[in-house]
Amino acid sequence: MKDSSSVNQLATTLRKELDRYSEGEKLPSSRALVTRHQVSPVTVSRAIAALAAEGLVTSRPGAGVFKAAARRHTGALGDVSWQEVALSADPPHAAIDAGPRGTDAAGVLATLTAPPPEVIDLNGGYLHAALQPERALAAALARAGRRPGTWSRPPVEGLAELRDWFARDIGGPAGPLDASDVLITAGGQGALTTALRALAAPGSAVLVESPTYPGMLAVARAAGLRPVPVPVDADGVRTDLLAEAFAATRARVFVCQPLFHNPTGAVLSAQRRPDVLAVARASGAFVVEDDFARRLAHADAPALPLPLAADDPDGVVVHVRSLTKAASPSLRIGALTARGPALERLRAIQVVDSFFVPRPLQETALELVGSPAWTRHLRVLSAALRERRTALLTALGSALPTLLPQQPPRGGYHLWLRLPDGTDEHAVTATALRHGVAVTAGGPYFTAEAPAPHLRLSYVSASGTAQLEEGVGRLHRALAENSALPA
Repeated sequence: MKDSSSVNQLATTLRKELDRYSEGEKLPSSRALVTRHQVSPVTVSRAIAALAAEGLVTSRPGAGVFKAAARRHTGALGDVSWQEVALSADPPHAAIDAGPRGTDAAGVLATLTAPPPEVIDLNGGYLHAALQPERALAAALARAGRRPGTWSRPPVEGLAELRDWFARDIGGPAGPLDASDVLITAGGQGALTTALRALAAPGSAVLVESPTYPGMLAVARAAGLRPVPVPVDADGVRTDLLAEAFAATRARVFVCQPLFHNPTGAVLSAQRRPDVLAVARASGAFVVEDDFARRLAHADAPALPLPLAADDPDGVVVHVRSLTKAASPSLRIGALTARGPALERLRAIQVVDSFFVPRPLQETALELVGSPAWTRHLRVLSAALRERRTALLTALGSALPTLLPQQPPRGGYHLWLRLPDGTDEHAVTATALRHGVAVTAGGPYFTAEAPAPHLRLSYVSASGTAQLEEGVGRLHRALAENSALPA
């Protein structure tokens, strides 16, 4: 954290000093900057790189660093009104056959947009730097860089060793899966995009849990699909309603998160697990199992159920697994697992979209998961998640006891809070931001009108438990200002 702060401070200073330089004028040498600002050569190098990325300086090997020429506007914006027609004028049959092509990324951007430094982040979906295995990642990256062939082209399906690791991680050492059933993807979001595009025809219905992850809804709608909600309760998806939804829509895909569901935290009960597979099989449909939270179990979690894919010899389940949530937002490595002809369809879609996942990233992931540091990290992370969940629940119990969830999850990274009827959740989130805390409104997690107002609070993007406690205090003040607290 200190290194990052020093780089930012030096970059800010140099940015101001550039005003005194003419275009093309040479800046002081790195050695001179080290002496003048009392920083390390690495800090100078990174600050210069930041300025170069902004287009403010240019670096010429052997010559030095120079102030870049100012960017000059090339003229007024032309008439782009034609795009309004081009982006909307689908053929007459498109409304029936393909559905709307618009992409609503609001729900995704809400969790990707970093708030200002003074705002406590109870919104984000990725581990704070304090929770990431930075040393293990750096070591894995260094080892990967020394592997022969790291910069050569990988197989389009992914490295065989990494595919084999995912197969064993998902199905167990003696499970039904092997490396030939796995495709390496660019993270979980990329896997979901490939799965929905491959398995459902444009214009068709896709069954989703209600509420559900907004990023999946965005993927479905961008593919021209119609998300149809199936309600979730404390035991996971309502399988009686799932059967009715398949019969009513003739859908061929159901997307679910059986473990630590986002946003409710529910775990699909043992009684319903076989029902999900039986209902889908009877309907001739696939189950896309988004197993995003398996490596986010808390230290006090009971034994985890196996993935649905581990109990499926018939190829009903298409499994999605990612390393990103448990490691780093930049380690965008995931896996799609399928059996039968569906795998070839998934492979074809992925190859057309992206060719392959960069080999250096795959090699880094392979080095990481094969090291003792990965097991240690998961153990430390598990304890930290329990500590943060407990701190957040304790703070809520003190300041906002009526909002406490009845069954706090023992996995994942968020709490799902039911607000009083009539509460304007969007007004609450806006007021909370003014008070210095970022939280997520529940509306984007529903495919249509939400049955009740909710907030989702994440506890992995804050710096620690003290910030979580302070964030709840700020949220309390925001709710009071919006008259959203029970009398």
